[in-house]
Amino acid sequence: MATEKQKMLAGELYRATGPELAADARRAAEWMDRYNASRARSLRDHVAMLRELFAQVGEDAYIRPPFHCDYGYNISLGRGVFLNFNCVILDGVKVTIGDGTQIGPGVQILTADHPRDPEQRRLGLEFGRPVTIGRNVWIGGGAMILPGVTVGDDAIVGAGAVVTRDVREGATVVGNPAKERAA
Repeated sequence: MATEKQKMLAGELYRATGPELAADARRAAEWMDRYNASRARSLRDHVAMLRELFAQVGEDAYIRPPFHCDYGYNISLGRGVFLNFNCVILDGVKVTIGDGTQIGPGVQILTADHPRDPEQRRLGLEFGRPVTIGRNVWIGGGAMILPGVTVGDDAIVGAGAVVTRDVREGATVVGNPAKERAA
């Protein structure tokens, strides 16, 4: 029988409870306490700290504290990725951010989803859908990237946009829900 963590990582229905996930969340919370208190440290120090928790961290990737995540170990950052202040990544499953992507302040990247069936929700079940953000993407401040979304290379997501569907390569999307803007 699969553990709740194994079910979570597989994108299956799971409960975010139990000792294994609690320990993982506690480890991430302790890391966030240290990272979010590290504003004056060097880029090299920040990269080293990110590598303690994340699945992958490319050269010169940087997240400006404060930053929040669920577990950290499902997050992969490419080379030169930048996330500004107050970003949140709910990473029950994989979040991949490509080389050179720039993310504005207050952006939320959410993999966590919940069943549409009210009985399953009453049971405390949830699941995750991975988020993939391509290379050289710009995401404006306050945008939200919802579960299961892929943002193509060279795309732009306008400030405050709520991205509910995939964004094609090179497109600009704005609004709530985010829609492609004509060039």
